[in-house]
Amino acid sequence: MDTRAPRRRVGRAERERQILDAAVAVFGERGYQNASMDQVAERVGVTKPVLYTHFGSKEGLLLACIARARAELLDVTSAAATSASTPEEMLRRGTLAFFDYLESQAPAWRLMYAESAVAGDAIEEIRAQQTDFIAALLAAQAPDAEPQRLTGWAQVIVGACERLALWRDRSGITGEQATGYLMDLVWTGLGNRAQSAR
Repeated sequence: MDTRAPRRRVGRAERERQILDAAVAVFGERGYQNASMDQVAERVGVTKPVLYTHFGSKEGLLLACIARARAELLDVTSAAATSASTPEEMLRRGTLAFFDYLESQAPAWRLMYAESAVAGDAIEEIRAQQTDFIAALLAAQAPDAEPQRLTGWAQVIVGACERLALWRDRSGITGEQATGYLMDLVWTGLGNRAQSAR
């Protein structure tokens, strides 16, 4: 008589989450080019055909990892910004949430930037998403600014955040410090602009 407990059937959404978690770990440890679907399947405890059923290919799996990170990043930065009461605090909290997310999801972050040759379009979509989000925050500080100027400022902030994040990885500064550096530069300029408009 078999006394083992029956295996619990896992729903599609839960299985996909497990696969994405395993893929981020395996890709992060070995690099996308050196990682195999067999290694991801083994980490999850499924067969390789299950991975193909869910994501179609290794590249499809990488893109799904990046898409999940993109959605999570927008969620955390939006939630942080909406909890603020002033435009300055919105930008500060949203920026800190960005750095905190990158720290808590370090393997996914490193994967995105290490594999930009494979996933360049997906990474550009993340940049565009964050640019739109920041431009909307800036509109609250500078409601008279034309949309192109707001987008230009947002592009500068997104680029600065990316460079700060890469530097932060090597220098050991905190997310709070990186946020402070960004706000020192960005908010001073926006604050001066707002005062001169009065």
